[in-house]
Amino acid sequence: MAITATSQTLFDGERKAIMKFYMTTTDTNGETNVVKVNPSTLTASAAGGACNGVTITKVTALTHGLEVQMNWVASSPVVIETIPQNTQYTQNYEAIGGLTNNAGTGKTGGISFTTLDQSAGDAYTVVLEMNKLYAS
Repeated sequence: MAITATSQTLFDGERKAIMKFYMTTTDTNGETNVVKVNPSTLTASAAGGACNGVTITKVTALTHGLEVQMNWVASSPVVIETIPQNTQYTQNYEAIGGLTNNAGTGKTGGISFTTLDQSAGDAYTVVLEMNKLYAS
């Protein structure tokens, strides 16, 4: 398996988190339900409440040769959306309040990625802008 993957937190504030993800492969291996956003690792609120979920307000991506399927982490992952291959992609969900987690049993509040149709030399960069949710 020759995958290079990085995750970077660009901003982690009281209300918003922005994270960037990159992956490339030198063979046909890809990612399968790899957790990219784990809310419990995000900064707690000023009142001390732990982050337990996010809503996605904007997705910006660049894919080369593969697709990226984003999933809500749960006992049975729920597809959020699939970013098409060979595309410069932007979806803004702020006007509708963001995409909310509709996963059922075992939902963690996290987001995972699965790559589809990858081959050697394929890559993606995905930037997620998210609103943070806190435990009461």
